Amino acid sequence: MYTILVVDDSPMIVDVFVTMLERGGYRPITAFSGEECLEVLKTTTPDLVLLDIMMEPMDGWETLEKIKTAPATRNIPVLMLTAKPLTPEEANEYGVYIEDYILKPTTHHQLYEAIEHVLARRHSIAADIERAREAGADPQVIDEYERLSKSVDINKRLLKILETTYSIKDARAGMGENITRAIKSMAMSIKLQEERLDQIRAQFADIFEAH
Repeated sequence: MYTILVVDDSPMIVDVFVTMLERGGYRPITAFSGEECLEVLKTTTPDLVLLDIMMEPMDGWETLEKIKTAPATRNIPVLMLTAKPLTPEEANEYGVYIEDYILKPTTHHQLYEAIEHVLARRHSIAADIERAREAGADPQVIDEYERLSKSVDINKRLLKILETTYSIKDARAGMGENITRAIKSMAMSIKLQEERLDQIRAQFADIFEAH
């Protein structure tokens, strides 16, 4: 049973997500602020954190940075949970830290799909890395593969959210030039990362075949 830490300053919302998680077969634990989240993480290591953004005095982004810059907690996957639309600036600044971005309100199905996707991706990448190490692949290339595998998948999901958010929001007024440019830049960055990832996968395939 996976342990999921739910962090939100609204007890009502925490209760809703606790109920959803329990129905899905997860073990929820709770925190009602960024500070309390960090305290919980000193003694407990959940399999995943659902972290609200709009909290005071420490918001979700600040909490996220503290989780991801501390050696003891940086490997815990964090899903941002919010009613606030994602901006291109946030996607660019925090994309390296997060595993997904879930917009409230969300359904049971959407929540379970997001959680299982993150956990499955982590297991898949870990298995690929273990196999590459056993086959004697270059450690630096393995590290690059780990970073790119996660980055490409997450950024694709964030890009989809941005495209959906701003196509709906700005359908009448026309999408702002800066937002359009940021989304195009993100799409190009993903394309370049995917090309490099394909090169690494081809290298691994050659090593596995020769091993």
